[in-house]
Amino acid sequence: MAKGGTGIMADTHKEWLERLEAESRKKQELFMNDIAAKLRHPRMTEKPQHPFRGSPDFWKAFEWSVEERIEAFTDNFLSVGGHVARLETMEEAKRFMVEKAEEMSAKYVIRQNQPELADLDLEGALPESQVSVWNTDPGQYWRARAAEADFGIVIADHAVAYTGSVTVLSAEHKGRSVSLLPTVLIIIIPVDRLKTRLGEVLSAFDEAGRENLPAGIHFISGPSRSSDIENDLTIGVHGPGIVYALLVG
Repeated sequence: MAKGGTGIMADTHKEWLERLEAESRKKQELFMNDIAAKLRHPRMTEKPQHPFRGSPDFWKAFEWSVEERIEAFTDNFLSVGGHVARLETMEEAKRFMVEKAEEMSAKYVIRQNQPELADLDLEGALPESQVSVWNTDPGQYWRARAAEADFGIVIADHAVAYTGSVTVLSAEHKGRSVSLLPTVLIIIIPVDRLKTRLGEVLSAFDEAGRENLPAGIHFISGPSRSSDIENDLTIGVHGPGIVYALLVG
């Protein structure tokens, strides 16, 4: 009897679930039909066809000159609250960073551990600031060092003029915290790394293959911006509130 009773309960439960599903689908149909009516077009019952995948050929061939790229990147980066400086040499970039650090009384500076930055000798140029080099001391808690830094200094791996974006890759000597946690971020962008379209950057990752992807790929488009709370725009909530892009070359 117990076995029979269990079977009856199972059948009843199954019927109950089927009834719930039918009611849910009925409500879903009413909801979708109501949306179609408000939009004043017939209800779509089949997914739209997508005969093309990826960018069209004309977009893949689209490319700006170097000066057009610089102008477009500058306009886009400025439009979201970033700052842009056009410099000829890395020595000029060094002077710019030293002047900003002195102007803002930067006490702590952290930079990526890269030869191009080591050649600038910011440690010697900023005697009043403590300059830390990412991941050079295994006993150091580097995320905390980045969080307390006034300035973070990185070199862009790629940049995109059309979107005003900078790409910074993560590696053992290039911690993402350097670009995410300091109050002020300075990004050095060699002009030869400035592309026209985002696809030029993304295709390089695709061609490299999954096994050759870096630990992190970060796209930066100006200062941190958030409108999560009542659509009130706030700068610097989830990252640096001031970002300088130095176009060098």
